[in-house]
Amino acid sequence: MKTRKIIIATRGSKLALWQAEWVKSMLEKNNKGIKVELKKIKTTGDMILDVPLAKVGGKGLFVKEIEDALLKKKADLAVHSMKDVPTELPEGLHLAAICKREDPRDAFIARAQSTEHRAQTVKKFKDLPPGGHVGTSSLRRICQLLNKRPDLRITQLRGNLDTRLRKLDEGQFDAIILATAGVKRLGLGKRITEALSPEVSLPAIGQGAVGIECRVDDEFINGILKKLDHKPTSICVRAERAFLKKLEGGCQVPIGAYATLLSQKSKVKSQKRASKSPVTRHVSLVIKGLVGSLDGKTLLKASKRGKLADAEILGTGLAEMLLAKGAREILAEVYGEQGSSRV
Repeated sequence: MKTRKIIIATRGSKLALWQAEWVKSMLEKNNKGIKVELKKIKTTGDMILDVPLAKVGGKGLFVKEIEDALLKKKADLAVHSMKDVPTELPEGLHLAAICKREDPRDAFIARAQSTEHRAQTVKKFKDLPPGGHVGTSSLRRICQLLNKRPDLRITQLRGNLDTRLRKLDEGQFDAIILATAGVKRLGLGKRITEALSPEVSLPAIGQGAVGIECRVDDEFINGILKKLDHKPTSICVRAERAFLKKLEGGCQVPIGAYATLLSQKSKVKSQKRASKSPVTRHVSLVIKGLVGSLDGKTLLKASKRGKLADAEILGTGLAEMLLAKGAREILAEVYGEQGSSRV
């Protein structure tokens, strides 16, 4: 039997490689006769580290070069963090699978203080002292944190996970905010001192989920990716992306959304046994959304609930609710202050 080689395009960061390696292992496990190789590609977002992403301008800072490789058939599929993927994909490409979501919450990581006279006093967000210094590059996180604690000093923090943790440990910050999913996937979950609830920090669109992009007309690749698509996650992420698309926003604006499926248990009689066993089934979807001003003084929030089949309709409807509340004016001001096109 002839072995077929498949090439996965990925960023070169530790987290991106972890995600690509996981997809590689699952594809090789599920499909005999294939050999999967990784192709590391440096994106615009990886090359510009000294400027806040919100000021760089342009969509797809972490995916454009990877998508070019797919279109030029230099790779067969690409593995992305879903929160980096624009809502508009190039013609000829689509998301063939969205894998099961890891914890979507934001992680609060406080600096360890191990001197003889001072134990670690900051463990949670509420413990931060007046004027506490927090590191993050996310406008979404900044506006929500400032809304609750306008006294905080929040400054840009970019770089890979090791770099960010090193800056924290060196004392440059009292705490930093990262995505819980990425920290856990790299085996550093113990560093998290608090997982922020969505009520404190609503996650980014698609946060915690891994997406797999490929060419629409590649039947073989689309076929082998079907098993990796996690239906509940896919439904939720597609609702969130519809919300973002209606707002015409990108991953570097103060917009958040988080969809969940509500379930109920029903008694179903097993064919092998006379007794009835509880079976969980998803009955509806709830999506919460947010648009905030950069200073955190204004946070517009809303939620919608409806049928799973209407996931994208619900996301779009939620965005329309926030636009009616004044989200358009807030976003126009954000884009104006950034001095760039939508990002």
